[in-house]
Amino acid sequence: MHSSTEALAPKKPGFSANTIKVELLSGLTVALALVPEAVAFAFVAQVEPLVGLYAAFIVGIITAVFGGRPGMISGATGALAVVMVSLVVTHGVEYLFAAVVLMGILQVIFGVMRWGKFIRMVPHPVMLGFVNGLAIVIFLAQMGQFQSVDEVTGVASWLAGMDMVLMLGLVVLTMGVIWFLPKVTNAIPAPLAGIVVVSVIVIGLGLNVQTVGDLAPISGGLPEFHIPMVPLNFETLQIILPYSVILAAIGLIESLLTLNLVSEMTDTRGGASKECLAQGAANVVTGFFGGMGGCAMIGQSMINVKSGGRTRLAGIAAALFLLSFILFASPLIEQIPLAALVGVMFMVVIGTFAWNTFKILHKIPRTDAIVLALVTGVTVYSDLAVAVVVGVIVSALAYAWNASKRIDAHTTTNSEGQKIYKLEGPLFFGSAAGFQEIFDPQSDPNDVIVDFINSRVVDHSGLQAIDALATRYELVGKTLHLRHLSPDCKDLLHKAGSMVEVAVLEDPHYGVAVDYDAEMQKETQPHSA
Repeated sequence: MHSSTEALAPKKPGFSANTIKVELLSGLTVALALVPEAVAFAFVAQVEPLVGLYAAFIVGIITAVFGGRPGMISGATGALAVVMVSLVVTHGVEYLFAAVVLMGILQVIFGVMRWGKFIRMVPHPVMLGFVNGLAIVIFLAQMGQFQSVDEVTGVASWLAGMDMVLMLGLVVLTMGVIWFLPKVTNAIPAPLAGIVVVSVIVIGLGLNVQTVGDLAPISGGLPEFHIPMVPLNFETLQIILPYSVILAAIGLIESLLTLNLVSEMTDTRGGASKECLAQGAANVVTGFFGGMGGCAMIGQSMINVKSGGRTRLAGIAAALFLLSFILFASPLIEQIPLAALVGVMFMVVIGTFAWNTFKILHKIPRTDAIVLALVTGVTVYSDLAVAVVVGVIVSALAYAWNASKRIDAHTTTNSEGQKIYKLEGPLFFGSAAGFQEIFDPQSDPNDVIVDFINSRVVDHSGLQAIDALATRYELVGKTLHLRHLSPDCKDLLHKAGSMVEVAVLEDPHYGVAVDYDAEMQKETQPHSA
């Protein structure tokens, strides 16, 4: 008989001919969208385009094979690129490769220590803010395609006249194909169809629009093994370690939040620690093969999922297609109009943004609404790691504030004249002051019992509060007893040593789980002489 968890577990998709076709076409769609993204992020980091493309291939294929979330796409990302640029400008690209290797080692350590589980501590408002913030970031990143750069002055200006009309028209056409095609057929992924239709129109009519080739040539050979040319000394470590720590943190946070998002969309589970290991291994390899490092890409992951990609095959195919573009098909790929890829990304933005945010903002607690808006804003104006940390801290402080107001006590007097304070709520740093205000040592009888049956001592501040309370009663010559402390609370008191010098009343033993039939048999058996 199967357990309930086995019965509820989602079935793994089988590899029928149709499934393989869907996965391969989804991978092709992702690969086409990866090219301009990787090139653009390479420019942001001020490295050669192939450095970004190699990272997209290596990180993509390793995480697709070994990662904890089938269907998720990884590669070079803008969130990492904006951190890398100052290192490249100050010390050169070789230091970047060394930093990426160290970044990968740190991520492997996180995976071995199973720290990926702490992503569960990210509250839902932070998750919504992350999704909305990244959707806005993806949208804003496309604005550069609506501008032209003067070759002499290097100044960017918005497209004007027919150039802007043509660009907007092709973007809208791409979006229209992606929206309409699934209503007719699911034979091929809608984003791929949109790219093909617009490319055929542009090439067939000879329209003068920006193409992938206008960004940079993407042709190249296989990535080659390359040990970063940096001095192996403590000074180098001092230079790269701060960057590596930040890159590792941003990479894992974005990857694990994307993992959770894809898991929710596909109603499946992902392995957080396994993903940490895969991301780390991928970045170590990338650093030794001249890549800029990477992490999960929410935009590409959404394209893959919405195109039908559910297995590792789609991610592997995307990476291999990307490599084939670099090796063999660069002249063809360079003819793809950027307008088609912008249209794909705009549809990703529409699908990624949680539009129900506007409906629930006035229904959820005000603190959650503030956290949601705060994380969204910080993601857009700073970076994801800072946004998530800020969101978690604000959520934790809000919880602590609310919990601090829950400490209370019901008082009674027993037949022996002892006053009993029956506590309600957790005793921790936030509620310690309120805990002290509950008691009145001057007016209380000589024996006072504090009953913790509905309370918990959570931290050192709780211990200190108990110690301070015991001192107050001791000063007026009265005795304080503690009752119904949970085992972990008693451990805290034990570890505190002489900090808490109060009498702990032993709890009565209740036979909740006693086998009474067995007990009856024992009682009826004759006793030995």
